[in-house]
Amino acid sequence: MKNVKLGKLWDRLHSSYWFLPTTMAVLAIALAFTMLSLDRAGFYGPLEKWGWIYTGGANGAREVLSSVAGSVISVAATAFSITIVALQLAASNYSPRLLRNFMQDTGNQLVLGTFIGTFIYCLLVLRTVRGDGDDYDSFVPQLAVTVGILLALASIGVLIFFIHHAATIIQVSHIIMDASHDLHDAIDRLFPEKLGRSLPNAKPHDRAIPANFEPDACPVKANCSGYLQAIDDEKLMQIARDRSLLLHIKSRPGRFVVQGSDLVMVFPGDVVNRKLSKRINDAFMFGRQRTEQQDVEFPIAQLVDIALRAISPGINDPTTAIQCIDQLSAGLSHFAQREIPSAYRYDDDNKLRVIAEPFTFVGLVDAAFHQIRQYGKSDVGVVIRLLEAIATIARYTQNEKDRAALRRHADMILHDSQEAVSQELDRQDIQQRYQAVMKVL
Repeated sequence: MKNVKLGKLWDRLHSSYWFLPTTMAVLAIALAFTMLSLDRAGFYGPLEKWGWIYTGGANGAREVLSSVAGSVISVAATAFSITIVALQLAASNYSPRLLRNFMQDTGNQLVLGTFIGTFIYCLLVLRTVRGDGDDYDSFVPQLAVTVGILLALASIGVLIFFIHHAATIIQVSHIIMDASHDLHDAIDRLFPEKLGRSLPNAKPHDRAIPANFEPDACPVKANCSGYLQAIDDEKLMQIARDRSLLLHIKSRPGRFVVQGSDLVMVFPGDVVNRKLSKRINDAFMFGRQRTEQQDVEFPIAQLVDIALRAISPGINDPTTAIQCIDQLSAGLSHFAQREIPSAYRYDDDNKLRVIAEPFTFVGLVDAAFHQIRQYGKSDVGVVIRLLEAIATIARYTQNEKDRAALRRHADMILHDSQEAVSQELDRQDIQQRYQAVMKVL
């Protein structure tokens, strides 16, 4: 449970625009007090030996620090405005679900944190400068001012990086590749996924399930509404093992759960009480939106959203849709080579404890191709690339059920396109691609 909660907490912090800048601001405060303490102690370190220490008076120090602080905070406001424009562009032209990817961009957070940290540092050092350089009680923090100048130079470098970065992250190819990387990372992280031990070669699962499971099982209701983001599988297995229970999970990450709906079926049902219901509910983490923490379909939905916007009449950009189809074919080919864990999970004593609702290849193929086929059936280029993608994925599938799912989608694509495409030569090209898919299958 600890790892799942920490993962969700880190995901929330990583997706926020305040955590990294706030951390850098705190570090800037610590740096300012450290440099001022070294100045009061007269320790200037290697900067004095190298001749890089600031040697001006109090008035010059004030001017330097004031200029740096004023300039940096102005640039920070400009950078923030550019970031907001990029977020609006992504939401309107690509998909609102992509805002999460932009919010997770460490580069933008680092830029904002650098500017804010430099501004705070200069303010804290500026307040300690006293006198005009000739007074007995004057104090010019030479080391701190020197570090402020270095921070200003670093801010200039960060600004150059931000200009390049901002121009890069709004390119559609970059956005598609980010979603594709999230898909591949989710596949690597979640599959094979273990919840207890799967025993496919033991006795048939229907024999492990008690005959009176359905009438005697009692549901545990969800105590809140929201998207199921993560399930603590280890805690559920521990609960089932400690209480000698069989738990049937009725949902999976990515699904929207309504408060009061069945979350888990517990057998035997007579042990269900308020305490047990709370423990089971604590193993499920909900949120306002889907995340890729345990939801491998979410990056697929992002790629599908980009493709649908691209082939909409208002944008009419089939090339972008084809790029999304290419990345979907790569992700599904990757998934087809993974071991999908069984829905039936056993404890160390070979007793069935948890029945999960896993992701399946058939479900991911449906999520990837249904909407693109429905909205792109009149675009010959999109239709042909869909068939080519199915042929590519088929080369990595060995399971007959998976191949049947691909064959079903190829049939639907052919049927829809034959009705929507008016040109006979185009229909012949589509028919040729379809025959190539059937040959591979």
